Amino acid sequence: KTGTSEKITLPSGKKFKVDDLKIVEGIGPKIEQLLQVDGIKTWKQLADADLDTIKAVLNAAGARYSVHNPSTWSQQAQLCVDRNWEELEQLQDRLDGGVDRSAK
Repeated sequence: KTGTSEKITLPSGKKFKVDDLKIVEGIGPKIEQLLQVDGIKTWKQLADADLDTIKAVLNAAGARYSVHNPSTWSQQAQLCVDRNWEELEQLQDRLDGGVDRSAK
């Protein structure tokens, strides 16, 4: 940990700490823990993480987690790294459980 507890306020008014993985649509406290145990602790690490790696973490945690679709997680994390909050929220408005429903 960098020891920073800098808070970010999104355009919607939601507040998050830097590198809070729960800012990503589809990641809750349990999945955040799973990723952290696997070494994915920051937005940058999540942005750089291979999709198959993330899926493997979820699959290893069992059926409750393997149903999650992490396909947009690294994209969302990259927007956090870039501090592109408006684009992040626009993307999340289109997401349902982390899946882009508009990309049909």
